[in-house]
Amino acid sequence: MQYSDNQILIDTHKRISPFIHKTPVLTSSQINNLVGADVYFKCENFQRMGAFKMRGATNAILKLSDKQRGSGVVTHSSGNFAQALSLAAKSLNVTAYIVMPNNAPQVKKDAVKGYEGIITECEPTLESRERESKLISQQTGATFIHPSNDIDVIHGQGTAAIELLNDYPKLDAIISPVGGGGLIAGTALAAHYFGHNCEVVGAEPFEADDAYRSLISGKIETNVTTNTIADGLRTQLGSINFPIIKRHIHNIIRVEEVEIVDAMKLIFERLKIVVEPSSAIVLAAIIREKELFKNKKVGLIISGGNVDITQLPF
Repeated sequence: MQYSDNQILIDTHKRISPFIHKTPVLTSSQINNLVGADVYFKCENFQRMGAFKMRGATNAILKLSDKQRGSGVVTHSSGNFAQALSLAAKSLNVTAYIVMPNNAPQVKKDAVKGYEGIITECEPTLESRERESKLISQQTGATFIHPSNDIDVIHGQGTAAIELLNDYPKLDAIISPVGGGGLIAGTALAAHYFGHNCEVVGAEPFEADDAYRSLISGKIETNVTTNTIADGLRTQLGSINFPIIKRHIHNIIRVEEVEIVDAMKLIFERLKIVVEPSSAIVLAAIIREKELFKNKKVGLIISGGNVDITQLPF
């Protein structure tokens, strides 16, 4: 694949800016003291629909031709990207077809319906998701947009790090969650082109550490189990984002489930904001590996806040 250059990312940010929020960056002196570093939380939990995925979904739709938009878009997702594509499509007067597994939480199905996404339920397997998406595309002419393995989505996700680096250009590192790979790939490109020797580090659960193993083996690995509270990180890397990750990411920190829960609780208590476990993992990573970041300026991508507050793990 051909790598992005800085102008593509600049153009992407300009393109999507009218349709997204420029999210705030929060700090906590207590957390700084705890980890021995200056930590800057880029709060994508305040993004439209509650997660960074609004950025990539919006960019992907805006890159389509008028004819393609007229036929709609389709994706398969059980959560945040389903909501993001639905809301982005609604904002741009485009029809969104969303394939969701039949065991997806009802609250997420309701959110998609609230954004006028047209849901097709399927069996909870990747094969079923892909089959239904392909069928819808054939029947309607809708363009398929992958939640994370799409270069326009990746460029969109990278704009969160661009904003962070615009606000704090001297960051030594940015820590990003790793799920499907779109966010960390976009963050890596942003840091490469707009940072000043800014390293990007991944954060991943031990219970779903496919990206960690993929970097070691040099090929995309899968997870045998995904028994993690960080439900947004149960997916695997793709053929488009993995080459970017291989080129720019040299370290992924794995954390235990209890560390994710403790970090989530700490963010609730100290920052007074709602975050999902998949976001809290970045704080868990810096707490686990304090020595790597001692006396450094570190950005943390808080990826989203779509959590069922009646089911908090603490």
